[in-house]
Amino acid sequence: MRFISCSAEGEPRLFAFFGAVVAAAMLLLNGGAATAIAQASGADAVTVESHPAISQLVAYGQVVPVSIVSVNAAETGVVTGLKLRPGMHVRSGQSLAHLNGPTIVSAVAQGEGDVHSAQAQLDAAEKSLAILRQQLPSHLTTRQAVQQAQSAVAQARSGEANAQSRLNTIRQLMTVASPADGTVLQLNSADGVLVSAGQPILTVQPASGLWLVATCYGADLAAIRVGMKGQFAPSDGGAPVKVRVTSIPGTISAGGGESVALEAVGGNPSWLSGESGTVTLDLPAQQMVAVPTRALILNQGKWWVMVHTASGDQAQEVVPGHTQGWETSIVSGLASGAKVVVNNAYLLFHSSLAEQYQIPD
Repeated sequence: MRFISCSAEGEPRLFAFFGAVVAAAMLLLNGGAATAIAQASGADAVTVESHPAISQLVAYGQVVPVSIVSVNAAETGVVTGLKLRPGMHVRSGQSLAHLNGPTIVSAVAQGEGDVHSAQAQLDAAEKSLAILRQQLPSHLTTRQAVQQAQSAVAQARSGEANAQSRLNTIRQLMTVASPADGTVLQLNSADGVLVSAGQPILTVQPASGLWLVATCYGADLAAIRVGMKGQFAPSDGGAPVKVRVTSIPGTISAGGGESVALEAVGGNPSWLSGESGTVTLDLPAQQMVAVPTRALILNQGKWWVMVHTASGDQAQEVVPGHTQGWETSIVSGLASGAKVVVNNAYLLFHSSLAEQYQIPD
């Protein structure tokens, strides 16, 4: 590496050299700016007009279950026959497991004893009634006695039916059945585990209980209404599904977005819990002006257009909206009737940059 040292006599020469280089650069810069301004001076301007524009709200959506059913133990007992695994499909009423153990076995034995006792009482009442009916023609008994025997038979039949119903209920408590068609999400117990009455054994997600939840952000949230339609595009590339807003729970997410619940239009799609994708909602049409997309200028994170006025071309900050074809709707910042520069708008916007530099004396 070589180092160049300058004496006091050589410093003016060095400054003169740098001055010449800077002067040449400024001449080139000003020459380029002059060319840009000359090109922009002949730029075309279009008059923008207001027209109805359909804006859209795009959000992230995920398929989630509307509800999850917990299958609980109806009585204290030991779980047996639980052979399921998470993800398995079950049918409504399908036997999933059984409950055994001293408590429930004792309850079944008590129920069976009550049924036998009620049946014995019914048999005795029916035999007594049959005897009285045989004695009635011989006047060995009275009609009142027969009627009382008939009442006793009816009461015994009711007691037997109640006892049988209680026994059936106890036996049903021994069987853990699926409440609906669905998918097993989680097992909370296993074979041989003692569970108490009301303790969860497993969790089932109903097959018909899926809907789409989208998290929306921005000022367009106020425009969302129940019944608004759109479509859901799965992230796995599946066919888009038409959806509509069913409810707005008003739940705010950690990022400040609001949850919107949607359902499929015209049938139940083959959704899977946890499936995600993009939700696009069609917002109500608004009166907006549209400009050619190439007239938009992005500078320091903001969008601008060059507006042709009587006093010259001026930069105007705008908020762009939905783009369709070669045009972009302007949400705010531009009024109907304005003349927007289209050709060389970017060069015209940045032409003032050269004016910030001057050739040093």
